[in-house]
Amino acid sequence: MSAPVAVIVGPPGAGKTTVGQLVAEALGVPFRDVDSDIEAVAGKPIPEIFFDDGEDHFRALERAAVADALADFDGVLALGGGAVLAPENREALGGHRVVFLSVELADAIHRVGLGAGRPLLAINPRATMRYLLDQRRPLYEEVATVTVKTDGRGTEDVAVDVLDALRR
Repeated sequence: MSAPVAVIVGPPGAGKTTVGQLVAEALGVPFRDVDSDIEAVAGKPIPEIFFDDGEDHFRALERAAVADALADFDGVLALGGGAVLAPENREALGGHRVVFLSVELADAIHRVGLGAGRPLLAINPRATMRYLLDQRRPLYEEVATVTVKTDGRGTEDVAVDVLDALRR
């Protein structure tokens, strides 16, 4: 049984995928995105899973994908923004090196735009993003072993901070 070198969590727009890829490349390990795993299993993009099958179905697929990845992947793993909502996922993250990429509302909105391709941001994206950040921040903080602020920073700088944190 292997474990990820690092698990990256954070809200939409935090840079989980981009930073995760940079960190994995620097460490010479593979990168894996749980959202991509879910799309592969479902055979369709996440927005279609939400619209066709509902959020509950998506979250069930997400719980299974997180459990599988934590059990057998030894690279850098990025979780979807809402993965921390499931108590099972938060519990499973115990004992792992979890990096919370923190982002504030203005930067998050700037990075994700106003919801294109993001089902939870389809209606009133600014208010929804504020709600998601407020709702999820305590959960990200609960599972994190390290927090890296991303506001006003390039992904390369954030990746350097993540690497420094992992080496400590």
